[in-house]
Amino acid sequence: MSELISEDRAAYRWGRFLKGCIAILPLSLAVLPWGILAGSMAIETGLTPAEGVGLSAIVFAGATQLATMGMIKAGAGIMAIIISVFFISSQHLLYSLSLRDRIAPLPLRWRLILGFLLTDELFALIGKHSAAEFDRWYALGVGLFFYLFWIAATLAGVLAATQIEDLGSYGLDFSIAATFIVIVVPMIKNLPVVVCVATALILSVVLGYFHVPSSLIISGVIAMFAGLITSMIVGDKE
Repeated sequence: MSELISEDRAAYRWGRFLKGCIAILPLSLAVLPWGILAGSMAIETGLTPAEGVGLSAIVFAGATQLATMGMIKAGAGIMAIIISVFFISSQHLLYSLSLRDRIAPLPLRWRLILGFLLTDELFALIGKHSAAEFDRWYALGVGLFFYLFWIAATLAGVLAATQIEDLGSYGLDFSIAATFIVIVVPMIKNLPVVVCVATALILSVVLGYFHVPSSLIISGVIAMFAGLITSMIVGDKE
């Protein structure tokens, strides 16, 4: 009897894991050009193929990787890179705070694994799940499949960079904007999110037009605070 129960549990977990893998597949395909661009930029920056793939395996953050390699090519100092990376990745703090009530009860190994695998894409799929809906195996399927896909895409970019010169000129960076549009648009369901998105959009265009340094980082940080303040005001009125 206990063996049957154990088999049922294993089948359930495997089923939820596979469901997560299937759910993240469209977003994985969407970031394929992005991963190829990250791999090619690593080679253009002067990294070896192993270092380029290793960067994706360890850092696992597309925007952070591209920004870091761009700053390295521009000759930026280590402190400037660290500060930029901190602000670019700051949304992960908000993601983790939002998921805290679902992740905190899990064993340490699960918290570490899901914390490492937490990306915009993972949050887009599980961020709206309630504590009752949340399933660690589904989340693991989403996160692990995306992680392996990202490494494979980076490897493809590394290999392509050795065969095709100036791969970045083919417009692969458009996938970055396209991916975030797909992620963000379905989440625009309340006033704080509208304010956050509108602030980021307007500021990024205005600051970019005037060639303000780090315009995207500034726009993102101000937009997050605008959304937070709006949420506090709306919450107080409710």
